[in-house]
Amino acid sequence: MALGGGIFQTQNKTLPGSYLNFVSAARASATLSDRGVATMPLPLDWGPEGKIVSITAREFQKDSLKLLGYPYNHEKLKGLRDLFQNITEAHLFRLNAGGTAASNDYAAARWPGTRGNALKLVIEAGEGSTESESVYDVSTWLDETLVETQKGIKTAADLADNDFVIFKKDAALALTAGKPLTGGTDGQVQDGAYQTYLDKVEAYSFNVLGCPATSEAVKGLMANFTKRLRDECGVKFQCVLFRYNKADYEGVISVENGLEGSKDDPSAVYWTTGSEAGCPVNKSRTNAKYDGEFAIDTDYTQAQLEDGLKAGKLLFHRVGDEVRLLEDVNTFVSATDSKSADFSSNQTVRVLDQIGNDIAVLFNTKYLGQVPNDNAGRISLWADIVKHHQELQTLRAIQNFTSENVTVEAGGTKKAVVVTDHVEPVSAMAQLYMTIIVE
Repeated sequence: MALGGGIFQTQNKTLPGSYLNFVSAARASATLSDRGVATMPLPLDWGPEGKIVSITAREFQKDSLKLLGYPYNHEKLKGLRDLFQNITEAHLFRLNAGGTAASNDYAAARWPGTRGNALKLVIEAGEGSTESESVYDVSTWLDETLVETQKGIKTAADLADNDFVIFKKDAALALTAGKPLTGGTDGQVQDGAYQTYLDKVEAYSFNVLGCPATSEAVKGLMANFTKRLRDECGVKFQCVLFRYNKADYEGVISVENGLEGSKDDPSAVYWTTGSEAGCPVNKSRTNAKYDGEFAIDTDYTQAQLEDGLKAGKLLFHRVGDEVRLLEDVNTFVSATDSKSADFSSNQTVRVLDQIGNDIAVLFNTKYLGQVPNDNAGRISLWADIVKHHQELQTLRAIQNFTSENVTVEAGGTKKAVVVTDHVEPVSAMAQLYMTIIVE
């Protein structure tokens, strides 16, 4: 975040960096970066407090027990399974803080939280025990799962901490068929925890931030954070919130649907966050099948669906026996001459964000402070941008692009360059108008 970025009105910036404007045309090694990274702040009952934990899709499936305190197929991980359906990595933050770690005479849970109360230690006589010297086998269990056994232990000082407990090295070991850890608490979720999360996640790269909070204040905080980073810092990502279409901003997606029997449940945010984060730059989520585990409420009339789209709401609807995303839209509805209704399409925003992020990285790593701002240097930058856009066109993310669409000129100072870039994002087919002529 140290480099400058964001939009500009005049060439008056102080920090070195990349400043990019996206506007509609007046009708009024350059490679594509990968997608598939999301971030979410969540109340959890296992894991470190006050820090971002990055988990890949493979780690989530393989190591969820130690990372999140539950096996992959546990009901508690239902939302995260929805999230990971379409992403490769998630940056998660545990919101609740000030909890207590469960403990017993021999160990304390590695992390605070109620999940630590499901731990127990089993201490058995080990091979080599004699009347004069005891040897122990110490096993750590989580619910009915054996997570570790250390054999041949003579004193507690010999025990090595594991992923679940920290042993009390001065404890006096004794045989026990199962000594549970107790007293674990989760702590509270304070509104300030959301700001702490945003302060920490600002240093990470991701495609979509999802927050299933229902508090209007928290949703406003997330929306304002997204707008600030997009417009002032040049960090291009989108934010998925529950029923916050009043944002009226292309960076904010508002999920309208609750769950069957619980219409105000924001759990559809999980799948939507992962789906939007993992969507390729040349694709749309319009008509995407919901393949998650929640029972999405789709009790909407055609008129309600139409009104919802016009209001910038992302809606699921039922098509036969399937639940599908009606249209891949964000909350932007106030079109102007300089920003057309095209910006309400998440597919368009993905293309523009891809260009903004990729060209900023290209400039900041290859050109900033390294390449002279002369004709040869500007031609090199022009060639890299053209190459990048040609790859986008090959993927059918943009169309009608030619090298003449990009110009790179000297700016108002010796260190500035001005890039003008005309692009035409492609949209997926969404409407069919057909006339059948009978002769």
